[in-house]
Amino acid sequence: MKYAVVIERAPDNYAAYVPDLPGCVTTGPTVEDVTRRIREAIAFHLDGMREDGLPIPEPQSTVAMVEIPQATHAA
Repeated sequence: MKYAVVIERAPDNYAAYVPDLPGCVTTGPTVEDVTRRIREAIAFHLDGMREDGLPIPEPQSTVAMVEIPQATHAA
């Protein structure tokens, strides 16, 4: 399965979360580190759900990068 992951820049690190798995979050000093950690967090989160007898949610969210032209300022 592939889950969408959001990675955000914070003042002192990066944070990542999974929209389809509420509560599945992590932080790290670099994008590479937070990416590795969110993979681990997803596996841990899903294992916990299985142990609790909860259904595993199918991935529903998608992500897209949207390019916006730079605004020009009139003088």
